[in-house]
Parts: sequence; structure tokens; C-alpha cells
Amino acid sequence: MKRFFNTRERLVPEALEGLLRSPAGKDLCRLDGYPDIKVVLRRDWDRGAGKVAVISGGGSGHEPAHAGFVGRGMLTAAVCGSLFASPGVDAILAGILAVTGEAGCLLVVKNYTGDRLNFGLAAEQARALGLKVEMVIVGDDISLPGHRQARGIAGTVLVHKAAGHMAESGASLDRVAAFAGGVAARTRSIGLSLSDCDTYDEEHASRLAADEGELGLGIHGEPGAQRIALADAGALMALAADALLETLPEGDARYALMLNNLGTTPVIEMSLLLEAFAGSALARKVALVAGPAPFMTALDMNGFSLTLVELTGEIAAALQADVGPTAWTGMAPWQEPVVIPVPALPDIFAAEPSNNPALRDAVQRGAKALLENEEALNALDARIGDGDAGSTFAETARVIDGALDRLPLADPQALMQTLGRLLARHAGGSSGALLSILFATAGRSTQERWQAALLEGIAAMQGYGGAREGDRTMLDALIPAVRALDEGAAWADIVRVARGGADATARMGKAEAGRASYIPEGQLDNVPDPGAEAIARLFEALVPGK
Repeated sequence: MKRFFNTRERLVPEALEGLLRSPAGKDLCRLDGYPDIKVVLRRDWDRGAGKVAVISGGGSGHEPAHAGFVGRGMLTAAVCGSLFASPGVDAILAGILAVTGEAGCLLVVKNYTGDRLNFGLAAEQARALGLKVEMVIVGDDISLPGHRQARGIAGTVLVHKAAGHMAESGASLDRVAAFAGGVAARTRSIGLSLSDCDTYDEEHASRLAADEGELGLGIHGEPGAQRIALADAGALMALAADALLETLPEGDARYALMLNNLGTTPVIEMSLLLEAFAGSALARKVALVAGPAPFMTALDMNGFSLTLVELTGEIAAALQADVGPTAWTGMAPWQEPVVIPVPALPDIFAAEPSNNPALRDAVQRGAKALLENEEALNALDARIGDGDAGSTFAETARVIDGALDRLPLADPQALMQTLGRLLARHAGGSSGALLSILFATAGRSTQERWQAALLEGIAAMQGYGGAREGDRTMLDALIPAVRALDEGAAWADIVRVARGGADATARMGKAEAGRASYIPEGQLDNVPDPGAEAIARLFEALVPGK
């Protein structure tokens, strides 16, 4: 897999330096101790202000955790290890010494052996130096029932939030630790992924087949509790949500949900997954939601995790309180989407329908031609674009053909106005928009002849679209055809110039407009523009009596 990095050893320090240079790091600093001591802390922190410090950390590769949550209302410092490796005792002790005053500090630790040991040893050394230190261990993973050591995963971030809020309020160390521990005890999480993660291993090979995913996984690339078959998003979300639901005690308790991106799941899919969650039985118990967002990732894992925390009034207030770190995206009430009425839009079919048998026949033949050529035009477009030109023209044909009985076919000006509104409402892609502009402009024209009005429409297309004849677009077929139409040429000549314009695009070495303009010269050789080809085939189908 292609990755952006210099060396694996320098990855974490260089990433932390980048964080400190970014807007998210404007209020942060670090201890001078690279490479062994990688501690990020609040730049505004005053040990003498009488507030408890909250420190967390662990292996890197989970960004934005942990350094991304350092700031007012959350962590005072984050101690960062190497990739998926606990930081050493000296690094943790340095972090404790840097931020701990008389009020003491709380360590929030994920339940992994290395983290428990190293943070625990550092806490003992700090206590021996006279500092007050408490530790809360988070084990929120529910995927291995009966296991004595549940893993600490994304729910740790909610404990950061709760502890940070309580510490910011000026509470004592005992109070902060008790509150954080209570939140940890009420928190449970489960993850689902369609991939494992690659720890910058040149020999990496996925353990999952193309049709497999995993349910109940940690954040270090370890195998999930179950292999699962791929399914649609709703079914996969139901697996995760139902697994959480089964662990909840009976009663009417309300919960906060955190939907976490485990690494590389696209933003649009994460939003879709939240909508899928809304259809689950568990959603009826949710009162607050955070995300979807990356909170605790696992490098490039393509998956998500769900975290629930049982709410009290105090916990709800802590989770909703404003904080400094921008990685915490906030928590808001769970609600139905707000929908407001669509403003009144122009009536597409404002003109009375009328018939023109010859024109109706021509429209049907043109629509049939575009539909029959959908796949061929898509294949042509795939060579130079995104492969949807045929589908876009076919959709335009379906829209017009489906509205034939409502069109004023006997009134050219009203017909063009109606087509302009119809395509604006229903046709897609740039070609649909351009054709809508053509007809809308022609329909407003003061020209007595509809052929001349179409030329005005083409001028509007050029103005909005930015293309000219010779730029290797559909205009190379459309302009000469409409020009010949305006001049009263025979249909055979109109078809000939349309076909000639389309064929000429295959000999144009460089496109000057449209998506093909981004294709390097040489890759377009002998490939006609799909839009021009669609126009040529359309005019060929419109030959009277064909």
C-alpha cells in the first residue's frame, strides 16, 4: 500500500511536529526529549493554579488520540509511544512532573498490559517524589465476554472528556478520579471493520478475504472476535448495534453514543452509518450523539466503532461542555432530521399540452437512440472521463420521453421553455444542465424563428460552460448542426455536419474545456468526445421518415 512517510522510526515525532505547527496545535507545546520522550502538553497550563492535571497516552497510530485531545476541558498532557507501543516509564514520569502541582494528577489508561505496567510504574515513582497521582483504567470493549481484561478502545475518549471537565471545574483529585472511574464503568464499545490495518509493513497481507469483515476488534490490528460476511450498511450496523444492546441492563436508562471512524472509512459512508444506526433498536435508547468522526483510529483500518455511556445528569453535562481541542467535535442531542418545506418552484408544465405528430415521432426516435447507445457512450467516456456520459444523456432522454403527453409540442417557444424547466429539475450532469440552459434561453428569445432562438441558446451554453467550437466538447457537433438547421439546410446536410464535428474531435490532440481538458495530450488520440458523439447519433436518429 502506498503511504506518506519517511521512515517508520521518524513517523511519530514528525507527525507530532506537524500537529504543533497546525491550527489544532496553536495552544500546545512539547517536552524537549525526542525520540524517547514524546509528550504534548497545554501551553497555558499553570501547575500552581490548583487544578488537577489529566494525563493519558499510549501507542501512536490512533490519531487524533491522544495528543489531539490535549487542551482546555480535556487532557493536560498526552504521552505518546511509538506505533501501537506503550510509552516508556521515563516518558510518562516526565509528563507527570511537567504538569502536576499540589492538586495532583489523574492518569487515564487503556487496559493493555504495557500501558498498565508503564503508567503504573511511573505513578509509583511520582508518588515516591511526593506527588498525588491516581489512575483510572478503561476497559470498554464488550466483544470478548467473560474475558478478565476487557480492552480499552474508543470509549477512553469519553473518559478523557469527563475527567477533563471535572478537573477544569476545580474538583479535587479524589472527585475527579471517582467521576472518571464511574464514567469508565458505564462505558462500552464494539468495533466493526472491513479491513485490518497496515503498520507500515512492506510484507503486509490482509488476513481478510474480499468478502469478509470482522466484528469485535481492537485498535492495534489484532483479529476480531468474529469473521463476518459482507452485507449492506444497514445489516452490518445492526450486527454492531445489536451486540451492544445485548449487554445493556434492563430499564429505561438513556445513553450517549459516539460513532468513531477507525481510520479510512469515507466521510459520506460514516454519515450513512449514523443513519443506519437510527434504524436500530438501540437508537431508541440514545439521547446524545458525538460524531461521526475519527476519535480513536487504528491507522488505515476501514471500519467504525460504537461507544455507549449510560447517562446521568452530571455525565451529560460533562460530555456536552465546551472544550478547547478541535478533535473533539462536540456532543449534541439525538434528534430526527429537521425538514422544512421546499419553496414554491416554477411550474414545469405551465403551458397547455398540444400535439405535433411529426415532432413527437422525432422525439421518440431520438430518445430511443440515446437509450440504445447508453453503454457504448459510457464505454467511450470511460477512456477519457468518469464513464457516465451515456447514462447522463440516457437520463435526459427518459425525462423528455416520459413527459411527452404533457409537452406543448405544437408551440415551439412554449416547448423550449418547458424543456428548459424540465431538464433543470430532473436531468443530471453537466450535459443536462447545458441543455437546460440552451432550451431556457431559446424559450425566452424574441426571435421569430425557433431555429434562430436555438442559436441564442447555444450562445448561452458557451457563456455559462466556457467552451467554444473546437474545444473538443459536444458543441463541436451541436453548433454546426444547429447553424445548418437555421440556414434551412436539408436534414442529410445537418446530419453530415453533426457527424463531421463529432469525428473531428477524435483528431483534436488536446481538449480545451470540460473534464477531458485535464487529460494529458496524447491520451485522447483517436477517441471522439462522448458528448459530441451523442449529439451526432441523436441527429442521425432524427432524420425524417427514418
